[in-house]
Amino acid sequence: MTFNYVVDPEAPERAGRASTRFKGVLKELGVSPKVIRAISIAMYEGEINMVIHAKGGTIRCDVDPDKITVVMADVGPGIPDIEQAMKAGWSTASPEARELGFGAGMGLPNMKKWSDKLLVETELGVGTTLTMEFNLT
Repeated sequence: MTFNYVVDPEAPERAGRASTRFKGVLKELGVSPKVIRAISIAMYEGEINMVIHAKGGTIRCDVDPDKITVVMADVGPGIPDIEQAMKAGWSTASPEARELGFGAGMGLPNMKKWSDKLLVETELGVGTTLTMEFNLT
């Protein structure tokens, strides 16, 4: 099963809708609360990053018998230094994003913490694709 979502960069107040909707799907499918929590946290962090750092993006969630894969792709500026971006507290968020309470520098670290596998592919000026896997077994 595949579920697709769009993250609108013009509506930061809607960030989190995809993770909330997918959480409902996972509950209906009988996925364990522990896995649902991990996916919800990681997806939410990705959605926020898409809004404050990129021009929105797309999310594809693939549900397989043994794992759930979440692919988040944006058309933003790319990540200049992935190693630095993976450090808790490091952020390139704008002052406007920080005024809204975002940009604490926990997005990528939290995605890594809550997923079983995280792959970050980025190209400056083109965008970033994050692939997260969550084991069901």
